[in-house]
Amino acid sequence: MTFIVASNNAKKLKEITNILEGIGHDAVSATEYALKSNPEETADSFFGNALIKAQAFKALTPLGVIAEDSGLMVEALSGAPGVYTARYAGPNSTDEANIDKLLEEMKTVEYDDRTAWFVSSVVTILPDGDIISALGYTRGRIGFEKRGSNGFGYDPVFYIQGNRSFAQLTDRQKNEISHRGRALRKLAFKLRKIRRMKGNI
Repeated sequence: MTFIVASNNAKKLKEITNILEGIGHDAVSATEYALKSNPEETADSFFGNALIKAQAFKALTPLGVIAEDSGLMVEALSGAPGVYTARYAGPNSTDEANIDKLLEEMKTVEYDDRTAWFVSSVVTILPDGDIISALGYTRGRIGFEKRGSNGFGYDPVFYIQGNRSFAQLTDRQKNEISHRGRALRKLAFKLRKIRRMKGNI
């Protein structure tokens, strides 16, 4: 099945495309179909914001649409940044500014208390209008410094087992364990079940 990816983030689009292709689905950028939408993400949950994006793009095309909203939840910060992950340091903030703010707020937090989770909510709207969703999580810790140059967002300070950051992994290594990879694989499993029932996707 071919999905229109409802994202204006080139790095996220690349990651979603790579994961979907690895599990047997095609993904294309909305710009390839000249679809433009930038809905305001006003929901208080990752699922809510993913649904907003999926519905906005689905209104522009008869094809299937897939949208994703994700974020970082830090235990010591009571779940922040949460849905404000992309704009933690303020509107239109950069990845560097967001990381700098996070590290500043975490500077007095001991290693054992730096637990964090990346969360991904994926929503697809099929050509017939059915809505399918899935969640994925990856547990790690917030490091004391940035490590690595791959990835994007908070990847350089999100450490997994072995104290490697997401930004130190190859794309393939990250996709195998990432919150986004896990959510998309769950979604693919649901789609296979629907295909068996409907026989038309």
